[in-house]
Amino acid sequence: MADTSVRVGVLSLHNSKETKAILNAVDALGHETEWLREENTVLRFGDGNARLSPDVDVIVNRLLLSNTEQPAEELGLAHTLAGVRPMLNAPNATARAAHKTAAAVALLNEGIRVPKTAMALSNTQLNQLREEFGEEAVYKTAIGTHGGGVWRVRAGDPLTASVGKRRAFLQEFIGRERDVPRDLRVYVVDEDVIGAMFRFAADSDWRTNVARGGRVENAGQSVSDDVLDIARRATSALGLDFAGVDMIGDGDVWYVLEVNPTAGFKGFYEATGRSPAPYIAKQAIDYAGGSVDDDRIAQLASTLDDSVPACKPVSAPDTSEGVMTIGFTERVVVSGSSGTKTVIAKSDTGAASTSIDLRLAAAIGAGPIHTTTRVRSGSSKRAKTRPVIDLVIGIGGEQYTVAANIEDRRHMTHPLLLGRDVLKHYRLDVSRRVEDHAEVLVEE
Repeated sequence: MADTSVRVGVLSLHNSKETKAILNAVDALGHETEWLREENTVLRFGDGNARLSPDVDVIVNRLLLSNTEQPAEELGLAHTLAGVRPMLNAPNATARAAHKTAAAVALLNEGIRVPKTAMALSNTQLNQLREEFGEEAVYKTAIGTHGGGVWRVRAGDPLTASVGKRRAFLQEFIGRERDVPRDLRVYVVDEDVIGAMFRFAADSDWRTNVARGGRVENAGQSVSDDVLDIARRATSALGLDFAGVDMIGDGDVWYVLEVNPTAGFKGFYEATGRSPAPYIAKQAIDYAGGSVDDDRIAQLASTLDDSVPACKPVSAPDTSEGVMTIGFTERVVVSGSSGTKTVIAKSDTGAASTSIDLRLAAAIGAGPIHTTTRVRSGSSKRAKTRPVIDLVIGIGGEQYTVAANIEDRRHMTHPLLLGRDVLKHYRLDVSRRVEDHAEVLVEE
């Protein structure tokens, strides 16, 4: 048990492995934990002070600004809590890192290389810039995660300056000469490199994200100290206390692609045999004036304990409060790289993934195809292969990027079928229907 016990809070509204692992590491180091969630977090202001319940000595910020449709609300929450207690990965630093072009400017200002990038605020200007990037380029939304909102585009592909509610930009395509696309992730905590891994794209994809099936490999003995130092400098340039720094090499030159303040642990642990959680726990404990046994850190890092921590608050009995209800058919906004349309979609809890008619996909510029999937529908005994593209779905002001499969739905009444990848965010009322077939069909 540590001589001076401190209480560490982790601010996280989701059930990620990383949040659980950090809380479990703090507990294993002999200190107290609080999981700051919707079920238990209360702030009171007045009488010249602010009170936080449950009270903590330091907060580890694990809010996923890149994976929410309301980043400003969560950023405001982080700023509120950071005004009450010290916070690792402060709100401003996290917001800047989560926005790719804002992060790129901060890195350039510190002399750190980033790929050639162009952002324009109008469709016309962005398309005029396209020819500067050669035959192939990378087209991204400024905020995105897990490889969502990232497309590989060719010369002549029409582009829009925004995809859904998020601005988009062009970036140089580096590393195209490799048979299997590869990048490097370096994990930095408190200015120390915890380890590094190569990420290789899965078959039929070009993105290396582990969430998309990417393969990982330990890179600790394969990259130079100079490359690792770039990762340290990038983390510092964005003002982050801990981060996963994604880099790509072109010969002897290395570029920083992204600095992720909420990078995942699973693939990193698989590749390196080391969990970042105890190091982040130590950083928080040290910041709050506590102490830890460094040998114990190394022991804990050899496992990834993502079991449910004892401090997880109990959910309220009515977990559906505040969840939007949608109908068996619903008016939906779909966005691609070159357009947006409003259609009537059908809900299907039996389908794991959302499906879009090929004519609608073409009309909005959905794509390019990044993989294929095998789907068995209806009473058919044979599975069919369908191409898969990223699609931005908007319902009632909320937006989600999903990997949707393309099919010929011209013989069906609705050009879009909502699968569980979208429906999991809503409560379904099958008695409610929106029928306006004037909007259903897409013109040939």
